[in-house]
Amino acid sequence: MRIFTSLAELKAAKGEHLGYTEWREITQEQVNLFADATDDHQWIHVDTDRAKEGPFGRTIAHGYLSLALLPSLMQELYRVEGLRMAINYGLNKVRFPRPVPVGSRVRGGAEILDVKGTPSGTLSTMRVTIEVEGAERPSCIAESLSLYVPAEDS
Repeated sequence: MRIFTSLAELKAAKGEHLGYTEWREITQEQVNLFADATDDHQWIHVDTDRAKEGPFGRTIAHGYLSLALLPSLMQELYRVEGLRMAINYGLNKVRFPRPVPVGSRVRGGAEILDVKGTPSGTLSTMRVTIEVEGAERPSCIAESLSLYVPAEDS
């Protein structure tokens, strides 16, 4: 894990790749819980019997489930100290180039694209890539925006 002791240190690291997280398995239970939370029960995600005969040979995770993993993946990669708070500010480009089969393992990597001051704090743009173990193409590529508000005494 990369620890930035200040926002200035984060800004100085612009252009750096922060490495990769540990691999984690995507389970059918996760997919089913995500389907319940989002009311997206499409058969390619939740019907294991039908999915065996489908285009992927088994169920696949929702694309948005992959995207929802970003906060936990990013926490594994880096931390910025001296903050009052960090806020998910949104996303820029998001793509899902390949499915994530249930039972496969994924990991995340991130590159610091930009860090700039705003009236509200410091805004970072990270390119986060989620890979599926053994696959040539990533399953998700997203530009994640975070707003960092320094602690009062920073």
